[in-house]
Formats: sequence, C-alpha cells, structure tokens
Amino acid sequence: MTPASPDPAARPHAVVTGSSSGIGAAVALHLLREGWRVTGLSRTPLPEAPDGYEHRAVDLMDPAETDAALDGLTSFAFVHAAGLMRAAALGALETEVGASLWRLHVEATFQMANRLVPAMAEGGRIVLLGSRASGGAAGRSQYAAGKAALFAAARSWAAELLPRRITVNVVAPAATDTPMLRDPARTANLPKLPPIGRYIAPEEVAALVAFLLGPYGGAITGQQILVCGGASL
Repeated sequence: MTPASPDPAARPHAVVTGSSSGIGAAVALHLLREGWRVTGLSRTPLPEAPDGYEHRAVDLMDPAETDAALDGLTSFAFVHAAGLMRAAALGALETEVGASLWRLHVEATFQMANRLVPAMAEGGRIVLLGSRASGGAAGRSQYAAGKAALFAAARSWAAELLPRRITVNVVAPAATDTPMLRDPARTANLPKLPPIGRYIAPEEVAALVAFLLGPYGGAITGQQILVCGGASL
C-alpha cells in the first residue's frame, strides 16, 4: 500500500467489524498504519486510534442497530472480524446459544454485505474471518456450522461478483491469542495449542487480511486460507 494521501478522502476506506479488540483491532491498526481510513463497527471504540479511524457504536446482534450503523457508509473493503465462541457437546446444546452464534457469524454478515456491496467500487474487497473449526470440531458444532456457512457464502458471492472484480475470501485461523481465547466461558472446552508450540498472533492474521485487501490480492477470490500453525496437517 502506498503512503497515506494528504487528502483523507483519497485514502482507501475499509469497514471493519469487531475493531475494538483481538483480530478486528489488529486488522484496523494494520490498515491505518498502511494509510487506509477505517470505520470500526463494534460496541466500544479502538483505544488510542490513529488518524483516519471512525468508530460507530453498534451491537451486531441487533439487526436494527446494525442497519442504523450502516447508514451512509460506502467502502472499498469490508472485513467481518467480530466473533463469538461457545462450545457444547450433543446433549448440552442450547438453542439460544446457537441462535446467537448464527446471528453474529452468518445473519449479520449477510445483512452488512447486502448493504455495503451494491455501492462498492469495482475491484473492491471482502474478507470474512472464519475458523479452522469450520471443517468440524468435536464439541463445537454450533460454532463450526456458522463458520462453515461463511465459506459457502464467500464462494457464492465470489462467483456472483466476478464481473465487478470484487474479491471475496475467508481467512480461517486456528487458536489465536485474543481476549476471546481467554474468555472464562471457554474453560470447559479449552483451545488446543497449534503444533508450532504457540498460539497464532492477531497481527499475523491481520497481515494476511491486509494482503488480500491490497493491490496484490486481486487474483485471489473464493478461497478459505488457513492460518493454523500446522494444526491442519
């Protein structure tokens, strides 16, 4: 990415969800350092954000709030990084938990893309944060199902948007060192350490996302790229 233009309106613009912490914050900060403008959609703002960052407070679990947060937004790129992890085995699945996971990972994605993509410029970019669990993970069926649905949507949209050269991809990390990893609600189903002997760094995921959004990512579309530290081998 070229250095930031002195004219803010000339800088590429990305909408990033979950921008207040974890992977979403890492993506927002990486793009801001590369000269992008970023509109962050999250319940709380990014602490000490550099110039070029706008925050729109929203609970993506609420469709009406989500619609209101999208009013007037147009962007070159859309990154859905907001996430929620809950685990339970068959016999202990809760309908409400499944509905929350599906709302955030699937329905909110459809709602936001449906609003943002029609006005997206030719050559625009969409990156959805998936998970290595989308291939199946014991005790995580509700979470895995939502992340698998993201990949199906990405493949479908990638084919649909080819005439406009808008790329759509999924970046699917294994266990990543974020606040979500240390959520007390996960104590009954702790994440597995990847074979490389450490958790994935959010900045590693953010760098891949930035590549897909950048000038050399235009030939990659409809793909799910694992950042798994050898966990899929």
